[in-house]
Amino acid sequence: KNEVAKLALDAMGLPSFLSGLVFEKVVLSEVWNPAKAEVLTRDMFAAYYAAECEGRCKEERLFRLLLTDPATRDYLTPADFEQLLDSLLLCHPGLSFLHSTPEFQQRYAETVIQRIFYSCTQLSKGKLFLRDIKRSKLLDTLMQVDEEEDINQERRFFSYEHFYVLYCRFWELDKDHNLLIDREDLLSYSAHSLTFRIVDRIFNGCGRTIDCPEKGYMSYTDFIWFCLSEENKNNDVGIEYWFRCVDLDGDGIITINDIEYFYTEQLHRMECLGHEAVKLVDTLCQLLDMIKPNHKPPFIRKQDLKRCGLASNFFNILFNLNKFFALESRDPLQIRQEHATPELSDWDRFAAAEYVRLSSEEESDEMQWNNSEESNVFMISDPTIN
Repeated sequence: KNEVAKLALDAMGLPSFLSGLVFEKVVLSEVWNPAKAEVLTRDMFAAYYAAECEGRCKEERLFRLLLTDPATRDYLTPADFEQLLDSLLLCHPGLSFLHSTPEFQQRYAETVIQRIFYSCTQLSKGKLFLRDIKRSKLLDTLMQVDEEEDINQERRFFSYEHFYVLYCRFWELDKDHNLLIDREDLLSYSAHSLTFRIVDRIFNGCGRTIDCPEKGYMSYTDFIWFCLSEENKNNDVGIEYWFRCVDLDGDGIITINDIEYFYTEQLHRMECLGHEAVKLVDTLCQLLDMIKPNHKPPFIRKQDLKRCGLASNFFNILFNLNKFFALESRDPLQIRQEHATPELSDWDRFAAAEYVRLSSEEESDEMQWNNSEESNVFMISDPTIN
């Protein structure tokens, strides 16, 4: 095992935890192992290396190693990453505590794979091409994970704490714990922050085509894309996700009519809560001054939102009431903290705060969880908290 890990790292330039994939790719192949030997010999590896690796960059070596069906497609699917996650969970010291919780392992693997596709693919069609691997520097991240014992130091895809936040948020909404949530469940997200109209657009697959085969429901993988986009509306994928939701006729622009459609419900909610309502005309002026679109009559393109750096404010004003209120009364201390840590994204800050909250609740309710009937069905308690 150590020798194969050394070959993966030194000869192929890939993470050592991929040694299991290298072994299976060669030993289980009739091309590289016609004698069906049970061990990987140097001659077998040399033949494989000459055909699959020599003259190719490290990213292409990774791509070809992961691709399970090279004869029929030139892209990776989420299923192609399952062995990578199996190997990581087996080998990484920072994830060894999960060995006794196989269902947590499965959810962790699903989360990491979806986060990779969320960040690395440009069209959110479930296809990852070689150019995506190169552009996203995915291999650099895998090498960092291979070298770093603390899995939480890698925040792009592999952080256990980030996974725990995502899954617990889903678990809180999934009242019957069948790994499905409906419109009513999602409407309760973050203390009923979202409007009915935006939730309808989400479930209609406007932000991203829904994975769940059951009509009217959202699966855990769907929720991952929603939550990452909801808590980080300033990144490109989040902007694309919400732009498609708000662009009612799908013509590639957000018009005054689109803004009015969503803000009307926000206005009604403010009035119902007795909050001082901001009139539509005043909000329009505020939004246009914020985005500064250079179009007559005024409309907004994705490029305008990406350029201005205030996409989160724009979307929150339209359909997230609690964040709209928070925007009007921002804490100066929070602003200073954000300026002091520019390397952290909105998602990073949200996940850090949520993990502290969830950990505190876990510690205070540990006895209740251990004795509850639900904890016998599925272990939601964090294995890292003792």
